[in-house]
Amino acid sequence: MDDLIERYIQYLQYERNASPHTVRNYRSDLMQFRNFLAQSLATGEQPAAKVSLKSVDALRMRGFLAHLFAKETKKSSIARKLAAVRAFFKFLSRDRVLAENPAAAVFLDRIAQGAQTGDPLLVRDRAILELLYASGLRVSELVGLDLRHVNFGDGMVLVRGKGNKERIVPFGSKAREAMEAYLPVRERVLHENKAHTPALFLNTRGGRLTTRSVGRLLKKYVRRLGPNVKVSPHSLRHAFASHLLAEGADLRAIQEMLGHKSLATTQKYTQVSIKQLMEVYDKAHPKA
Repeated sequence: MDDLIERYIQYLQYERNASPHTVRNYRSDLMQFRNFLAQSLATGEQPAAKVSLKSVDALRMRGFLAHLFAKETKKSSIARKLAAVRAFFKFLSRDRVLAENPAAAVFLDRIAQGAQTGDPLLVRDRAILELLYASGLRVSELVGLDLRHVNFGDGMVLVRGKGNKERIVPFGSKAREAMEAYLPVRERVLHENKAHTPALFLNTRGGRLTTRSVGRLLKKYVRRLGPNVKVSPHSLRHAFASHLLAEGADLRAIQEMLGHKSLATTQKYTQVSIKQLMEVYDKAHPKA
């Protein structure tokens, strides 16, 4: 694993032109992660110095996050270390060193796996949750969407927010894939119920979904993950803003995507505690 860390550090230095300060911090943070793995994997047969990437799974990632939260006193340090590990695995996934990112959250992935069975409700619900997470929409905005509001080619959705104000919001490939898989389900529901509605997301009777229905379906999936998991439609919106900010997005651009009238409101959204950020990260890593 050491050689892969060094490979990533060289990428930061020579391709990303990162500052010496950033390079030094990321090397330190990744070595801390490597040492944590070595300690947790150490046995009589396997020396602590040898760490294989195959040993890194969602359970190990959760352990490292818990370790940081227990040991670190500065929230900013925890956030930086978390960002370093996430960026490292993103780099490895992009360069196909890893088939998939082990830091990816399990929440939306589990729903995606369930949707592969073809269950129409799971297919619909996956599309709803992927779009909520990918775009930061309010639930009221999501249920108000019509099919004609979605531009699948450009990955954009036209949203009518508070005060009837319209805005354009992008969404990523995972959300597009989920929504495209949902479209045949939508057509079947309309046909079976002899219904005619422009609404994008439908209930089983062919009518437009309500905000309450979206809240209920999310609670249903969250309950399956355990009693201590707390994820709401609004927390997905918070996470959207926090992750964009962590990746360097301009605050005013985030304000525009969220549809906030005041920049101060956007700042409140991005000031999520590190504990909340880690919980959301662990359950729903970004899919853009």
